[in-house]
Amino acid sequence: MELLEELKWRGLLQDYTPGLEELLKKGALKAYAGFDPTAHSLHIGNLVPVMLLLHFQRHGHVPVVLMGGATGMIGDPSGKSKERQLLDLGQIEFNLQSQKKQLEKFIDFSKQKNKAELVNNNDWFADIGFLSFLRDVGKHITINYMMAKDSVKSRMDSGISFAEFTYQLVQGYDFYHLFKNNNVSLQVGGSDQWGNMLTGTELIRRKDGGEAHVLTAPLITKADGTKFGKSEGGNIWLDSAMTSPYKFYQYWLNTSDEDAVRYVRIFSLKGKEEIETISAQHLLEPHTRLLQKTLAEEMTIRIHSKAELQSAVAASMILFGKSTKKELLALSGSQIQEIFADVPQFSLKKSDLTTGISVVDFLAEQTKVVQSKGEAKRMLNSNAISINQEKVTDDKTVNIDDLLGDAYIIVQRGKKNFYLITVIN
Repeated sequence: MELLEELKWRGLLQDYTPGLEELLKKGALKAYAGFDPTAHSLHIGNLVPVMLLLHFQRHGHVPVVLMGGATGMIGDPSGKSKERQLLDLGQIEFNLQSQKKQLEKFIDFSKQKNKAELVNNNDWFADIGFLSFLRDVGKHITINYMMAKDSVKSRMDSGISFAEFTYQLVQGYDFYHLFKNNNVSLQVGGSDQWGNMLTGTELIRRKDGGEAHVLTAPLITKADGTKFGKSEGGNIWLDSAMTSPYKFYQYWLNTSDEDAVRYVRIFSLKGKEEIETISAQHLLEPHTRLLQKTLAEEMTIRIHSKAELQSAVAASMILFGKSTKKELLALSGSQIQEIFADVPQFSLKKSDLTTGISVVDFLAEQTKVVQSKGEAKRMLNSNAISINQEKVTDDKTVNIDDLLGDAYIIVQRGKKNFYLITVIN
């Protein structure tokens, strides 16, 4: 497929300026996307412009990554209801370097042909004075033009600072600078950036009489209307310290069928034929969740590693009762906490386990896994209770030897009911 055809098929094409199609037929061009370093990690909501650049590179074009060392000090008001917190230069530089490492997992900065370029807008804004910017940039864009942008109009009632109001001028100048000095003729981004991006093409036209283009992808949402890339705990980050590989894997695995059909096209690098084959198989046997597994595996390997994927899969199998005690013992304390974060939890003192507790008392009195000793005995006699993935009977004594990671005991009642027992000193 040609580039625009593929982007459309993948659900990555919303709008583009007239003339872009003809320009792409003339040969390789440079396309850029901007990333503001407001955090030291990207989250999966940032991946849409990354995927756009990735596909441009795969089709022979040169992706240019603009890191907003300067614009990150202001913050883009688009989609925001209040002012961003300002960052200092040291934090911005740290964020820049961290994000670059994550981008390298998608975009090739090392290949000889059409390798990606990385630029930092602080390299040109650092030497531009305020009066010079007003004279050379501000005079070319009218207040009426700026007020018409959605990013400004949406903030008129709640208030917008002069700094954020002029953000579109700063972003527009980025495009002008890259057009003038780096031969960049296209900017790509999300559809919420359409207005800001057009400011760049307008500045290029008014200052130099040049022709530049923009291309946007749709804003990705879930089928239920909620924002893509967020869970109950907030953003799904690419940094494993902020979102563990297990939670990252689970996010994709728990995607609805309707969303998975779209997401696999957007985020997978598999070809059209393979994706359509997987999608067809999924429709025949939706209970196998083939689409979700395909997406979760590919994304977890790309962001983290194959080893982290295997750990995430092993952890997931525990909750489905398909693992062994050996696999449970291999988990760290933090992994146990993470896997069982949403199950009922009880605690007891370590001293209570020194002499041991009968399993009936453990279930009915110490932890309240069951409501009575009678229920505990019935569950045990029907082989419905497991401790640390092993079936137990009513003659079992729970003691120190049952601790996982020196602090946890996992109880399973029936097939799906898990309980995390935390043992404290």
